[in-house]
Amino acid sequence: MTLLVLGLLLWTVSHTLKRLAPGLRAALGEGAGKGIVSLLSLAGIILMVLGYRAAPVVPVYAPLPGMGHLNNLLMLFALFFFIAGNLKPGRVAARVRHNMLTGVLIWAVAHLLVNGDLASIVLFGGMALYALLSMALISRAEPWARPEPGPLRNDLVAALAALVLYAGIAGVHIWLGHNPFLGTYG
Repeated sequence: MTLLVLGLLLWTVSHTLKRLAPGLRAALGEGAGKGIVSLLSLAGIILMVLGYRAAPVVPVYAPLPGMGHLNNLLMLFALFFFIAGNLKPGRVAARVRHNMLTGVLIWAVAHLLVNGDLASIVLFGGMALYALLSMALISRAEPWARPEPGPLRNDLVAALAALVLYAGIAGVHIWLGHNPFLGTYG
């Protein structure tokens, strides 16, 4: 569990450093700062994966029957928002300030619906808290000028990309032995 928590801390610190310690982040410079943040983020992901896979299964709650369906549906929305945050806004993305962080939050909540063990609560709960913290820090630091809604085509591109990415992620989950289409479907 130590690696998992350390990975979460690295991820959170690397992604919030600009808001929590702007002087330090600025002193690192643009190129070096981005490089350091990227390395810390990658190290955080690696530690989270290793820590999660090595953590013992300690049941805390039993997911409700049928949550697998809701998880899979929410994952499509999570991927849509995550992708929409990287594209020019469409109709939906122009109405949501933190598209990528909203995607992370939906992803985390979806996984908490189907995983009731301690390591899952730490990982997905930690990522949900990171997303909420980041939203609050960004909203406090920068006023938001809502962009003009873009064409519906941009939303359709994000939706199609979300479906393709969803298929790839489902394939990786199946390959790793965690079929997202089995369990909690009662």
